[in-house]
Amino acid sequence: MLRHAAQWGVVHQNVAALVDAPTGSREIELLTAPQIQTVLQTLRGRTLYPIAITALATGMRRGELLALRWQDVDLNGARLRVERSLEQTTRGGLVFKSPKTRHGRRTITLPASTVAELRTHWKAQQERRMALGQGKAPEDSLVFAAWHGSTRSPNALTKEWALAMSKAGLPITLHSLRHTHASTLIASGLDVLTISRRLGHGSPAITLNVYGHLFN
Repeated sequence: MLRHAAQWGVVHQNVAALVDAPTGSREIELLTAPQIQTVLQTLRGRTLYPIAITALATGMRRGELLALRWQDVDLNGARLRVERSLEQTTRGGLVFKSPKTRHGRRTITLPASTVAELRTHWKAQQERRMALGQGKAPEDSLVFAAWHGSTRSPNALTKEWALAMSKAGLPITLHSLRHTHASTLIASGLDVLTISRRLGHGSPAITLNVYGHLFN
């Protein structure tokens, strides 16, 4: 109302615009163990499955997952490197960008189960490329490309995820996988600095702002 009043000349200034919004813990969506099992069972056999597995194991953002290349993944060393993110412009274009902060570029260790899933995914991807006559994928090819090898848009991924969850009757967002990963780290007793670095936050203060209520 104050904004409209200022536009209409009823008041000289929108005083609400001068006040910063309060900070504090945000309401975040966390998955229980049964929910995680249900999600994975629902997605098994679909291209969303390895994305969900990796998101749960790393806490990577949507754009980071879609920008991940095989050259960034060290399966033998059980780790991957986040070097960039895929963003969708307002006109629908796709742009690969460097992380916004130096902490966004980071190395994330992988559990053995995720390494095994990624090996299976790599093999299936190679077989699909061969069947399409594309030959072996180069090292800079995307880990989570579209079925024909092209770049998968962030918006398309979100829509595909929402459709899959809706059909399964699961009110679960893709971003909740990142929150669930963070909550698992906190529950394991990991310190906030280490968690912040793994999530790619600019500072531990950001981590505490989002997840502070989960720390004992």
